[in-house]
Amino acid sequence: MANAKEKLLIKRYASRRLYNTETSDYVTLEDISGFIRDGRDVQIMDLKSGDDLTRQYLLQIIAEHESRGENVLPVDVLTDLVRSYTNQAASVVPQFLSMSFEMLRDGQNKMMENMGMNSMNSMPSFEAMKAQQEAFMKAFGWPSADQTSSEPAKDAGGIDDLDAIKAQLSALQDQLSKMSK
Repeated sequence: MANAKEKLLIKRYASRRLYNTETSDYVTLEDISGFIRDGRDVQIMDLKSGDDLTRQYLLQIIAEHESRGENVLPVDVLTDLVRSYTNQAASVVPQFLSMSFEMLRDGQNKMMENMGMNSMNSMPSFEAMKAQQEAFMKAFGWPSADQTSSEPAKDAGGIDDLDAIKAQLSALQDQLSKMSK
């Protein structure tokens, strides 16, 4: 398989069929969703015009998941997104969303790293909890703690954010220890 950091090029033919240039076969939206969940970046190009259709197809994938009852986006968030297209907020919304997801991803990774280095590993249900966390992260298409680089995360809050996460983790450990008694 090609390098996971390299974008996977999908070409859309006039028949609207999607062609994976890496494996030389046709793919579905569900296949593309799977590539993304596995950590691949995907680019979908119209073969004839050369237009980038990635955004259109990603929105279609999200719409299909939401229509099947896999609701991730609350109605108020969707409403705010619609509103953002009609006012000046449209210029800051993409940056805000991108930074928010990056902070969430970094926080999840830090939490998983801290959990991996902690004595919680010896708890009877820790492995199940860790597996659930990994499944949660995979469902959102986020790399798991073992798939991410070992570089320190770049965040605006620095030490204060890390201390807050450690405090929350400590509180969670206290609750878990009380539950196991």
